[in-house]
Amino acid sequence: MSDLVCIAFDDSSTADRVLNELRALETNYILDLEDAVVVVRDQDGKVHLKQCVDIFGGATTHGVALGMLWGGLIGLLFLNPVAGLLGSLAGGAGGGAISKAATEFGLLSDYGIPDNFIRALGNTILPDTSAIFLLIRNFDEDKFLDRISEYGGTTLKTSLSKEQEERLRTALAKQRNKETATG
Repeated sequence: MSDLVCIAFDDSSTADRVLNELRALETNYILDLEDAVVVVRDQDGKVHLKQCVDIFGGATTHGVALGMLWGGLIGLLFLNPVAGLLGSLAGGAGGGAISKAATEFGLLSDYGIPDNFIRALGNTILPDTSAIFLLIRNFDEDKFLDRISEYGGTTLKTSLSKEQEERLRTALAKQRNKETATG
């Protein structure tokens, strides 16, 4: 089961910087994200969502690869592999593009963190601030907290255990205390 973590920041750019840090953690196998969304509330109070995990990232490429395979096989059956290959390439790429477009326009079901939940919680942050919503499959808690604590922030919502949530709050508070002491 995945854990939900939402952290708010005092400016509109920190959530983006945290996302970049989290992507580095993913490449080092410290973190496995199922979904991530950056929320920015502009000065006028409007909430903007930035979906960060592309669940159909390879849809077109995958469609093309399958199209090549099936097109070649069907073409061999009818002794015209080039025609079968070209038709299947176009169909595979088109199918991948259609599924991706359908997702972007909300025609396919929402995956990961529900957008309505994100918007509702995003409306609670102050104007000209940001937040990051994370749906985490797995993580190395110590390394994750060490890296994320550098950005400060306030935990808005979490499904972590009470002990994990307290460790997260403590790690984020340390950075806020440092900033207050030096500011």
